[in-house]
Amino acid sequence: MTDTTQAAPRITQRGLWFDEMDVGTIYEHRPGRTITEADNTWFTAVTMNTQALHLDAAYAEHTAFGERLVNSMFTLSTLVGLSVSQLTQGTIVANLGFSEVTFPHPVRHGDTLYAETEITDKRGSRSRPGEGVVTFTHTGRNQDGVVVARAVRKTLVRSKPAEGA
Repeated sequence: MTDTTQAAPRITQRGLWFDEMDVGTIYEHRPGRTITEADNTWFTAVTMNTQALHLDAAYAEHTAFGERLVNSMFTLSTLVGLSVSQLTQGTIVANLGFSEVTFPHPVRHGDTLYAETEITDKRGSRSRPGEGVVTFTHTGRNQDGVVVARAVRKTLVRSKPAEGA
C-alpha cells in the first residue's frame, strides 16, 4: 500500500509582529476569566500580600465592601495575561513598564474579567534594529461591562523576520 497523504500544514500560535500592529486598533481578548476564591487566596498567599481585605472574611465583612475583594495585582496580571496569545506570544522582547494603572471598581469572587487592548502608540527602536516600542492600553471589564482595571504598558516587540531568516 502506498502512502499518498501529504504532510498537514503546521501553524504555531504567535502574537503580532511590530509591523502588524496599528495605532488605534482595539483587540478584544476572549474568552474571559472567571475569578474564584481559590485564585484570590492562592495569589495573595504566594505573593506574601497579607492584606486582610483579601484573606480575612470576618475583617472584610466590616469594610465598606462587606466582603473580601480580589487582589488588584491578580486583576492586573490576569488583564495583561489575557492579551498574550493574541498580541505578544513569541514576539515580545521585553516588558518596559507601566505608566498608569487604575482600579476604578472592585473585583469580587465569581466575577468574570474580560480584556481589551488598544494600541495607542508605536515607534521603531532607536537602539535595537528590527524591534519597536509599542504602547498598549489594557482595559478590563467585569461580566456587566463595568471597567474594573486599566493599565498603560510599553513593550519592546520584534519586527517580522525577513523571509528565510
